[in-house]
Amino acid sequence: MEAEREGWLGEIEGLQSSLTHAEEKLAQLDAQISRKQESVDLGIPTFREIAARTSAVATPPGPA
Repeated sequence: MEAEREGWLGEIEGLQSSLTHAEEKLAQLDAQISRKQESVDLGIPTFREIAARTSAVATPPGPA
């Protein structure tokens, strides 16, 4: 590596630090993707589904 040959120790440390952070970020992204794949889509009910449920409920009798 050129940095080792030229004795640029600060450059070597900086590159190693960048590599470590990049690997950590990749691990975070992999974990995030895994969590998203485990989630379940419950969907959003349509108006017809909601209306069908409410019309099936008995209405209380009115005053006699």
